[in-house]
Amino acid sequence: MSKASTKGAGARTRARELMVQALYQKQLAGHSTAELLSQFHLQAAYERVDKEYFDEQFPAISNSQDELETKIAELIDRPLEQLDPVELAILLIGVYELESRIDIPYRVVINECVNLAKRFGSIEGHKYINACLDVAARSFREIEIQAQG
Repeated sequence: MSKASTKGAGARTRARELMVQALYQKQLAGHSTAELLSQFHLQAAYERVDKEYFDEQFPAISNSQDELETKIAELIDRPLEQLDPVELAILLIGVYELESRIDIPYRVVINECVNLAKRFGSIEGHKYINACLDVAARSFREIEIQAQG
């Protein structure tokens, strides 16, 4: 497989899909970040993702999960423990990207996370993800949102 096929939007989307799975597994099984990285590097799906993005983003999100959960708790209308594990995984990715990856437009972050929720989450989960990340975007990306008016 050529290097070009593991770069770009599709490969980055697949990297986010893999991150949802890794973060979900971390919640359910309690595996360490290093253990999950090792496991996911062995999966066939890893060959089709933006590896550099996954290898940078997943550890950053996983290792700052407690801090991210505190921020998520301020955005949601229920106790954090009541969130579906898939929705929490998606919100971890979204909040991290909105706060730390200003190179990714906020609309892209929200759209990617809504699509992840449609693919992996509950039937109406994407609406909840959209609402939560919209609030987060107004907090973390106020200048970008105002500039787009």
